[in-house]
Amino acid sequence: MSYVIAEIGINHNGDIDLAKELIDMAHTSGCDAVKFQKRNVEEVYSTEELDKPRESPWGTTTREQKHGIEFNIVQYKELEEYADERGLNFIVSCWDLDSLQEVEDNLNVKYHKVASALATDKDFLESLHYTGKPIILSTGMCTDEQVDAALKILKNTEYVLACTSTYPTKEEEVNLNYINTLKEKYPYLSVGFSNHYNGLAACIGATALGAECLEFHITKDRTMYGSDQVASIESVNELMVSVRKIEKMLGDGEKVVYDSEVPIAEKLRKVESTV
Repeated sequence: MSYVIAEIGINHNGDIDLAKELIDMAHTSGCDAVKFQKRNVEEVYSTEELDKPRESPWGTTTREQKHGIEFNIVQYKELEEYADERGLNFIVSCWDLDSLQEVEDNLNVKYHKVASALATDKDFLESLHYTGKPIILSTGMCTDEQVDAALKILKNTEYVLACTSTYPTKEEEVNLNYINTLKEKYPYLSVGFSNHYNGLAACIGATALGAECLEFHITKDRTMYGSDQVASIESVNELMVSVRKIEKMLGDGEKVVYDSEVPIAEKLRKVESTV
């Protein structure tokens, strides 16, 4: 079965109780992991960007908004324990070296996930590699050459994910067939799909193509405040039921006559092939 990551990301809006509700949603739906994002706001964004006007529940500048949706490491530890109690792996996408060090020092994440925005940052990728943890690499905004370069550094990569980094992604830009391209190019890796499409179809299609990892944003309400909400999935349980059914339907590719077909053949066939 595919490894399914429910991306909570920043859809918690800085509310730890909402974050726990989203963890519960992932758990009851049968996901394998939950993923958050961690940033040192003052390092990731320029002063010019942070000083820009931006209306939000936390104030009138981008700085206030960015700080408002961040958890501290104590809160992340609480969420990690909450997820662990529910049998979910806990993953954090770090967006800078300080955050990575803080996560390494204080949490026990199963994987490090490389956000597409950082897939070309050589220093960051080398630091991820030296943690020794298995890596999940997203390929949004990347050329084939950039994916190759990242994988040469990240020798501990376990999953590489087809991805388009627009929120939400247009149907004609989802490019599910890139899953097959990645399988052919990197047969030694497990290939998956990171979803930003508005709806269930892309994840269902990726499953039918044999994706071994699925990552999708989840939310309680797509109309809530936040840039990722519109590209997130509310009906997680419905999606997971479809994913697991499709995995059973795929079969092994060998043509056989099933026991359930035998009485039908006996009833309807008058001539059996002698070939």
